[in-house]
Amino acid sequence: MDRFSWTNSRTELNETYVIEQRGVRLYDGDEKAKLNVGTAFLTTHRLIWGDIKYEDSCLAFPLSQIIFIEEQAGGRGKSAKIVIHLHPAPENKEPGPYNNSKYSYIKLSFKEHGQIEFYRRLTEEMTLKRWENTPISKPISTGTGSQGGRTRAVGIVGIERKIEEKRKELDKNISEAFEDLSQLMVKAKEMVELSRSIANKIKDKQGDITEDETVRFKSYLLSMGIANPVTRETHGSGTHYHLQLSKQLGDMLQAPLEERGGMMALTEVYCLVNRARGMELLSPEDLVNACKMFESLKLPLRLRVFDSGVMVVQLQSHSEEEMIASALDNVQYSPVEPLPQEAHRVSLCVFLQNDV
Repeated sequence: MDRFSWTNSRTELNETYVIEQRGVRLYDGDEKAKLNVGTAFLTTHRLIWGDIKYEDSCLAFPLSQIIFIEEQAGGRGKSAKIVIHLHPAPENKEPGPYNNSKYSYIKLSFKEHGQIEFYRRLTEEMTLKRWENTPISKPISTGTGSQGGRTRAVGIVGIERKIEEKRKELDKNISEAFEDLSQLMVKAKEMVELSRSIANKIKDKQGDITEDETVRFKSYLLSMGIANPVTRETHGSGTHYHLQLSKQLGDMLQAPLEERGGMMALTEVYCLVNRARGMELLSPEDLVNACKMFESLKLPLRLRVFDSGVMVVQLQSHSEEEMIASALDNVQYSPVEPLPQEAHRVSLCVFLQNDV
């Protein structure tokens, strides 16, 4: 603690605010400092700590004093800490709360968490060493008045003002990002309409498009992820929407299921379908309702629910009944005394269970 000096926490020339964290207690080595819980501020040049009850009484030491830092995990009833090992205090050090200390390190105890991000930013500043390239000098002033004007960004108030400015800038950027996203969705719908129109022209063989160009253009559309998805806007809602969606899923999932051995987890189906639909995302409920209609529509797909609750989509040709029937056709028994059909089924079921 004898490395700390009293400060008024002015934002000085070439010094930049990095991060703050409230609810931080100081330790002189392994002993709690006789100070209240305060706020830790990290700048490009200093580590500052301020008591929340006495904001004008701040402590600070330059980052150049740090030898290395390490994390100390929290436990039952104990907060996580950052241990900062320091060089000896220089002879010309400004006065501070402690004249001497038997410890060569301090600890920052984080009562309100935030130690992970604070440690990351502190490590980053120790790596960059920006204090070497831009040494701090005098406080920044506004230049008004006969005596040079009042000091700008003084103390914790100045730092909090900068935090508020950054928050407003962040809010502005988020708002602009959502505006861009809305415009993107409008453009995406226009692209879907355009692709639908071109696909219909290709289907009707209108225009001077050759067979090779048709195949090539369809491949381009597929590679761009542009499809003609079934939506509530085009097919309404309720049962009719789920029927049309089920038919589209039947056409879309046929090839992927064959490539994956005839079965795919419903979560994987959900990701695959939404990736192909682009901006017209499908909800999990709509996907389940559409998959339940595979059997009623006599599609070659089925939704299967295991006893564990896991749901999969599988090809009808890969169901247990179909696999047993296919295996029975391939099993050859002795022609001396052929077994009845029911005995075939029982024997095969026992074989499959033992194999599993």
